[in-house]
Amino acid sequence: MSDLVYAGLAAQAGLVARGEVSSRELVEASLQRIDAIDGRVGAFRVVRHEAALAEAAVADERIAQGRRGHGDRPRWPLLGVPVAIKDDTNLAGETTPFAVRGDHRPVTEDAEQVRKLRAAGAIIIGKTTTCEIGLWPFSESPGFGKARNPWSLGHTPGGSSGGSAAAVAAGMVAAAVGSDGAGSIRIPAAWTGLVGIKPQRGRVSGFPNRDPFNGITVWGPLARSVGDAALLLDVLSGSHPQDAYQLDPPRTPFADAAGRDPGRLRVAVSFRTALGVPGRIDPEVRLAVERLARTLAALGHKVFPADPDYGLIGLGLVPRGTAGVADWLDSIPGADPEARTQTEARIGRLVGKRLLPLAKRMDPGLRRRVGRIFRFADVVLTPTTARLPLRVGALDGLNYSKTQSASAAACPFAWTWNVLGWPGVNVPAGLSASGLPIGAQLLGHDSDEATLISLAAQLEQAEGWTERRPTGV
Repeated sequence: MSDLVYAGLAAQAGLVARGEVSSRELVEASLQRIDAIDGRVGAFRVVRHEAALAEAAVADERIAQGRRGHGDRPRWPLLGVPVAIKDDTNLAGETTPFAVRGDHRPVTEDAEQVRKLRAAGAIIIGKTTTCEIGLWPFSESPGFGKARNPWSLGHTPGGSSGGSAAAVAAGMVAAAVGSDGAGSIRIPAAWTGLVGIKPQRGRVSGFPNRDPFNGITVWGPLARSVGDAALLLDVLSGSHPQDAYQLDPPRTPFADAAGRDPGRLRVAVSFRTALGVPGRIDPEVRLAVERLARTLAALGHKVFPADPDYGLIGLGLVPRGTAGVADWLDSIPGADPEARTQTEARIGRLVGKRLLPLAKRMDPGLRRRVGRIFRFADVVLTPTTARLPLRVGALDGLNYSKTQSASAAACPFAWTWNVLGWPGVNVPAGLSASGLPIGAQLLGHDSDEATLISLAAQLEQAEGWTERRPTGV
């Protein structure tokens, strides 16, 4: 079973398509793995045992009837393959509490991401653990439990897509969907040794959320390999007619980019945060990113130190984030959040919504300012986080200000690209002396996911991170 659950998304899809493994066998393997270890990991809030097996039977019937499609672009590229989604995503028949206690009712329609997954033949195995309204770099809440890191159960897998990351890292699913409003895909990917892609704003529809968190939040894949993450991104990509941000489809599939040589690129290495000072970076994190930079140089890329000019980019984040939290919390009947979540929402109602028009008007100037680095660089390499994974419960009981400060100290690098709306990819950068994963992020210019994916795939070949397995479960 271990070989099957760790086979990878594309490999699992191929096994099912060729009839070497049935969808039922694949789903059963996933469910057995979840049943065996999720009591300790806490990756899932909802597991769809019966529904997933019923959907597997439908997939097997399609295979038996030869209706999968032919050639390089099958009709259902993920037919019969189990995946997980984050608990901020609507799944018909289930609630969407986003970790906030309240009077939740099952939704009647799938979110657009789920519709696309189903259209590709994927089977939603369950919904994963997060923190309240995705606010923090951990996936813990009073009402819905704590996700733990499969590499060390005493540590967090990160947040807010930590449940999705834990499910993939522990081999419960080959890939999962997360969302990223200030690093919430890339941070958990860094702390669990995964590839996590934050796509360009508008690449993946958040519908029925037409403008998720006022433009900073996007949905994207978490997987062990670049190829699997790119395949899942291809499945998820596409705009809904009512989305606030619309993008044309990529010229070629992202999965093709994962198999393409990136050419010789110019890579700027930066340890400077948007606050204008280097900040305190764990020495092991710095060494890991510097080692990865040397690997890039050995691969033939031009690697040099250079910092983006972030300006007052924080003014583009705070109104969007706080107003978005206020809107989400106000939509929950009988909401009973933590005090620190309530404080964030209060700031959003009193200040965030008033400053939101200004924040959006700043976008063109910020993009020009930060974008100057792409006059002489193709990619920016930074740490994904400044610290190693936090302990589970490390921020329990802290007020809003202390939680915010601790979160910013641990994770000061990822959020800037959410304000800009540009793509970023976390890649594994090795392990600490204590065996905890470390991540680095490749940051790209407008709509240039393909360059990041091809470079990440080249790094994967050199680094061999897909062979690593967590030691905590």
